[in-house]
Amino acid sequence: MADDQPPPRLPVCDEGGECLLQDYTIAGGHGIRRYRGKKRTFNNQFLGPYIEHEMNRCIECYRCVRFYQDFAGGTDFGVMGSAGRAYFGRFRDGQLQSPFSGNLVDICPTGVFTDKTARFRARYWDYDMAPSICPHCSLGCNTIPAARYRELLKTMARRNDAVNGWFICDRGRFAKYPVNDPARPRAPGIDGVEASWDQALDALVQRLGEVTALHGQGSIAVVGSPRLSLEGLVMLPLLAETMGSGNFCFFTDKDESDKAKAAVEKLTLANSASMADVQTADAVIVMACDLLAEGAMMALAVRQAWRNGARVFLLKANVGALTAEVGIVAEAVDSLSAIPFADFKRPVVICGTAQADTATIEKAADAGAKISYLFSGANAFAAARLSLKHGARDLQTVVAGGKIKGIIAFEADLAADLVEKLPFVAIADYMPSDLTGKASVFLPATTTIEMDGTFINNEGRASASKRSLNPGCP
Repeated sequence: MADDQPPPRLPVCDEGGECLLQDYTIAGGHGIRRYRGKKRTFNNQFLGPYIEHEMNRCIECYRCVRFYQDFAGGTDFGVMGSAGRAYFGRFRDGQLQSPFSGNLVDICPTGVFTDKTARFRARYWDYDMAPSICPHCSLGCNTIPAARYRELLKTMARRNDAVNGWFICDRGRFAKYPVNDPARPRAPGIDGVEASWDQALDALVQRLGEVTALHGQGSIAVVGSPRLSLEGLVMLPLLAETMGSGNFCFFTDKDESDKAKAAVEKLTLANSASMADVQTADAVIVMACDLLAEGAMMALAVRQAWRNGARVFLLKANVGALTAEVGIVAEAVDSLSAIPFADFKRPVVICGTAQADTATIEKAADAGAKISYLFSGANAFAAARLSLKHGARDLQTVVAGGKIKGIIAFEADLAADLVEKLPFVAIADYMPSDLTGKASVFLPATTTIEMDGTFINNEGRASASKRSLNPGCP
């Protein structure tokens, strides 16, 4: 090597393999740097625990600012300086406040913003990836989980113009705890003692027989939840029939069940509104819900409607959060009758099922506009639809009848006081809880990205989720 040649440097950019600038550079044949002068450099900022900042890679395309400020309504990030001194960041170090800040990672064509949680863990070609669905709310945003060595490293947005468009919220991007949680139960158990699969299944069959022999047919209830895939929900009544029990539940809580069924009964193909419908609406009425908590991407859809000139009305909704986090100027109203629906051609009503009562849910659908409900879980729509089809009751009601002496729960969030008096409780789940260690029989389950399944979102749209990684210990 000639004395005037710089020493070779190891690759240090975590964006390698995903960098558009890298692709264009290689495609144009510019593989060797000829510039010998001193380059302009910047100091990087701390932007929180999720996003890494490397300003020296910036090509000043302004994508980040246009998304963060214009599209997402954020105010704590922007561009400072001018010409060659332009700096993209915050006035001072600190975590980005927008609930959509993680999209900077996908938007940046170079490596200025990268996913800090997956930093230097793998290159793009090392990932195990498959199309999937975000399980953290009922909107059904399309995602691409990226895993390696049985560990979820990061989640990227997958384009679907009818649902989430190009983007996802930070919760869907960075919430990895169900998959990577160190406390996640991964082995079967009998009465809190680890056992093999054969031992656990044998104990399950034996104890089911004992409870049935002692208390008679119909003493066992099979329980699912809005977290369960459509395939799992469909199997619940079949399993109950095989066991000779007519007790199967798609919900554990009566209030949650009643609200979800009331919402599903009111939805039709004609009046169900997608997030794309919300974006093109000329009036949006948000009632009885906290959008950022129950479905953050819906708040982003409302902002696009507002940017296009739509009027936004808030009825018993969180006004401060929408204004502060998304930058929407909204009008507070006391009732639906105060809204001039006749003045609008494409009004949409958004109603949450967590805060609203059944009467409010029904009233929202009768307002004469398209309706979008926010449900309590990723597959709550399917659970409610199947519950109506089979005439199923919720677990709270079934247990209150006094005939149930045991349950088999699949990915159900069980209240301790609801099942503590039952002599037999079998649980299949991937989420750790106080009950998993106390269950008569426990079976570890797979998460959404570790299996193939179907989920139906809040508007009734079915989407397939493919397995991204094999279950097991990372």
